[in-house]
Amino acid sequence: MKMAYTKSKVISNENIVPGIYKMVVEDNNEVRAGQFYMLKLDGQTLLPRPISVCEKNEGTITFLYAVLGKGTKEYVDLKNGDYINLTGPLGNGFNVYEDLGKVALVSGGIGTAPMLEVAKKLRENNSNSKIDLYAGFRDDIYLIDEIKEYADNTYVSTNTGKHGHKGFVTDIIKVEEYDTVLCCGPEIMMKKVIDMCKEKNVKIYVSMEKHMACGVGACLVCTCKTKDGNKRTCKDGPVFDGYYVEL
Repeated sequence: MKMAYTKSKVISNENIVPGIYKMVVEDNNEVRAGQFYMLKLDGQTLLPRPISVCEKNEGTITFLYAVLGKGTKEYVDLKNGDYINLTGPLGNGFNVYEDLGKVALVSGGIGTAPMLEVAKKLRENNSNSKIDLYAGFRDDIYLIDEIKEYADNTYVSTNTGKHGHKGFVTDIIKVEEYDTVLCCGPEIMMKKVIDMCKEKNVKIYVSMEKHMACGVGACLVCTCKTKDGNKRTCKDGPVFDGYYVEL
């Protein structure tokens, strides 16, 4: 299956903390919180990179990306007026349009990126609901001030103790205080949160992060294990019921 790309103009591309960049590009698509795009530069690394939607505003979309390899390193030099190829939005996203009760957003590292749009849409559709963010980082924190605009409370942990609780984000959340948990981050963290929710009988939905080649379900590179066998993270997810996936 051939992927269709759209050339999108870069509005800004800034380094917000060491190794983490925020890129804003032109985009007029309707986006669901938790969806992602495939990003690719002309004449550069062969395979595109999946990047989750951080925030959608009228006429623009914001991506946060961690510079981890050759592909994302190529994005660093992009500036206002440059162009990048996009395919998306892709995937199913979080269901933020129904009453989820008291909601905890739990994230780790770059998994915090989609939580800005998730928090915004939750607040728009559930104005009176309790929404709390629990975010874990290694050292430097980001997006917390932006998410505070939509969350009732924000709680931070860092491995180094530079900000908030010294330790893991799973140390500071009591899942039994919530009706629903929405989670994105490293698998080891998400597995811990899922186990905590199962123990307390709390609903949980997780956004899986996998290496992807196509983003549309054709290549089967991004499969994840579920109770019904392997599923495609890009096409069947990336958001799954935490009781359904097997981590």
